[in-house]
Amino acid sequence: FAGRTALITGASRGIGKEIALKLAKDGANIVVAAKTIIPNPNLAGTIFSAAEEIEQVSVILSELQAGGKALPVLLDVRDEKNVQECVQKAAEKFGGIDILINNASAISLTGTEKTEMKRYDLMHSINTRGTFLMSKTCIPYLRKGKNPHILNISPPLLMEKQWFAPHVAYTMAKFGMSMCVLGMNEELRVDGIAVNALWPVTAIWTAAMEMLTEGKGKEGSRSPLIMADAAYAILSKDSTKYTGNFAIDEEILKAEGVKDFEKYAMVPNTPLVPDFFIPGGKYHSRWSTKK
Repeated sequence: FAGRTALITGASRGIGKEIALKLAKDGANIVVAAKTIIPNPNLAGTIFSAAEEIEQVSVILSELQAGGKALPVLLDVRDEKNVQECVQKAAEKFGGIDILINNASAISLTGTEKTEMKRYDLMHSINTRGTFLMSKTCIPYLRKGKNPHILNISPPLLMEKQWFAPHVAYTMAKFGMSMCVLGMNEELRVDGIAVNALWPVTAIWTAAMEMLTEGKGKEGSRSPLIMADAAYAILSKDSTKYTGNFAIDEEILKAEGVKDFEKYAMVPNTPLVPDFFIPGGKYHSRWSTKK
């Protein structure tokens, strides 16, 4: 990834930041694009702190001629002008864009009656519309990129009622991101731009997960590192050949020869909680909105 540029939305913390660090260690330039610029005591991480971590990695690896650079950019994926300015700034800073990772997302695990319309609008404007807008804006640059990829952190399109009934608004918003993959991969195939989705088989311990579980979900979750390793594997593939896939983190890594998955467990030797939208999976009681 040396010399290539990755623009990652929601990269100030969690999965987005871990992917950023993974790619930066291999020499990628990272555009840390997110909304958080002021530290929040309840939600660690800003675009500046994430960029600083990436730069520290670069200093450590500089003797090996590795380690990329970081550009923190304030971004609200709902704002078209802001998106255009972010993408232009990234391209001007690093000479182009090779990778777009649509990671920014909003979540509310509420049933229909308990979902306020402002929350519905937020999820759809960030998850679905934001992914579409970011992709649309980056395509002209990706066409000129080296092994260009769009990677959406979104699930397989499983039309099963168990994934819709508990929180139909959230599911619709996440599936909107995956529908972008379904359509764009074929649309952009002629340009050699890969469009894929990546989703975890288990719960991933992030700041969002901590809030959802009120701090009780660490046991049974995996580290965001597994998603970073899986993203690295996907983005390493030939963009003209590997496109239109709804990848699962564990399956991708098994295909890469990884056998030890215990290293990703937040609490070793504990049963793992399955994430949503997994083929053959069941809706886990931890996600139930019923009290």
